[in-house]
Amino acid sequence: NKILDKYRSRNGNYDCIVPGSGGKDSVFQAHILKSKYKMNPLTVTFAPILYTDVGKENFHNWPEKGGVNNFLYSPSGNVYGKLTRLAFERMLHPFQPFIFGQRHIASHLAIKLNIPLIFNGEPFSEYGSENKNEDEDYRMPYKYFTKKKDQEILISGTSIKELEKDFNINMSDLEYFLPLEEDVLKTKDIQVIFLGFFEKMNPQENFYKASEISGFKTSSERTEGTYSKYNSLDDKVDGFHYWTSYIKYGIGRTTEEASNECRHGYINRDEAINLVKKYDGEFPKKYF
Repeated sequence: NKILDKYRSRNGNYDCIVPGSGGKDSVFQAHILKSKYKMNPLTVTFAPILYTDVGKENFHNWPEKGGVNNFLYSPSGNVYGKLTRLAFERMLHPFQPFIFGQRHIASHLAIKLNIPLIFNGEPFSEYGSENKNEDEDYRMPYKYFTKKKDQEILISGTSIKELEKDFNINMSDLEYFLPLEEDVLKTKDIQVIFLGFFEKMNPQENFYKASEISGFKTSSERTEGTYSKYNSLDDKVDGFHYWTSYIKYGIGRTTEEASNECRHGYINRDEAINLVKKYDGEFPKKYF
């Protein structure tokens, strides 16, 4: 509360931004900021590449039933498709354009709407970072969501000049995919805070809470590549993100989810190993 006192609105204006899709984690974050901390969040969504039916329903239920206002940005399908294909062909990383947009849309709106505080979920300490000091800070360092002045940014493994010349994608198409300059955000004192530094960000518990708050729904069947039904349901490309990760690093969706549930005590290590052996690396054929 001492941190939030600096930002909390006294006149009904938005005082923070919660990026998210209407999934279990973003629903929980926005709700607890309103109900426990008396903040007034604006929720912000960068549209998935290809919505799933359940993902679209959960998204619409977030403002409709979850008691929040939402700003949705949907890129041109033509542009999004080109970037996704390039990211797959050049990087074996089809999800990179969405990750860029999801990361950077909030800071763009923070500047445009003069909202100085952005909330993310799990802190670096949940998964590890470049150094110990980052694990111990509740704020995200600027280097992870900004760029330096005149720094060249590639997206989908491609320069901006090449995208403009060879793929007919211009800067207005790319604006919200790309980071702002660090000095621009520092001048306005825009901060990104990890809510998970102060509140438990437990996937299973967030699922139960989101079900109560917004009517969050799970998939009707097990998600390919893992054993769960409630994680990362929004995008038909999602399964290929985890599958290509498995190809490159030997770490798939089951490894990530089982590791998390093992750390939180829902399953033991032997159970986690068996799940990884059974499901990790499974090809996502449903949307292929």
